[in-house]
Amino acid sequence: MKTNSISSEDLRGVFAVPPLARRRDPARSLDLAQNDLIVRHIISGGITRLIYGGNAFLYHTTLAEFEELLEWLAGFSDQLWVIPSIGPSYGRAMDQTKLLRKFQFPCVMVLPCSDPSDSAGLERGYRDIAEAADAELIIYLKDERNFGVNRESGLDAVARLVDDGVCAGVKYAVVRDDPARDAYLEALLSRVDRKFVISGIGERPAVVHLRDWKLPGFTTGSGCIAPRLSQMLFEACTRP
Repeated sequence: MKTNSISSEDLRGVFAVPPLARRRDPARSLDLAQNDLIVRHIISGGITRLIYGGNAFLYHTTLAEFEELLEWLAGFSDQLWVIPSIGPSYGRAMDQTKLLRKFQFPCVMVLPCSDPSDSAGLERGYRDIAEAADAELIIYLKDERNFGVNRESGLDAVARLVDDGVCAGVKYAVVRDDPARDAYLEALLSRVDRKFVISGIGERPAVVHLRDWKLPGFTTGSGCIAPRLSQMLFEACTRP
């Protein structure tokens, strides 16, 4: 897997968000053989960026399963950029950092948390997590309140985390009826250079996000099934 430091250019592309296959045994244990087949299929379509997060139900893995997953992911070629996810709670993320440090993941994504919080606490927590993991973070914005109820203060905190190199980027996944009209995204991009923000809701909004908002990449679940089509969509949206 890719272990060198992350640059904004690395965010330019398609990020597949795979499921995590499990066996039909009493423990519902991870089926690494089937997961390997999924990854190989994705790679065959030209996608070399993977995020293991919500689609993999990492909210619900045990620490032992998380360590098993990390060990498996660490065995991939350095041509593949693999991003595991941690959290969503602060305590769980801090426990997971102890496992992450055994490997050399340059970047991890923090799953969004809906518990009561404010931007100051979240910013401090993200800094703690990044230091403990010895890795940069990806912020996952799924809701306007993911960084506290004060929207402006939350976006200011996100900008500081990116500016200070604590976070390598932002996965933007706030659903809109019309993705071309998005005041929150506009406010985010007034603070954070768009080269650090990827579209995080699949192909339909990605067309507008890449073509009109000029975001550099997008995440896809359906790209795990039809990776070549997702890659072709990216190429079409970014063609001069």
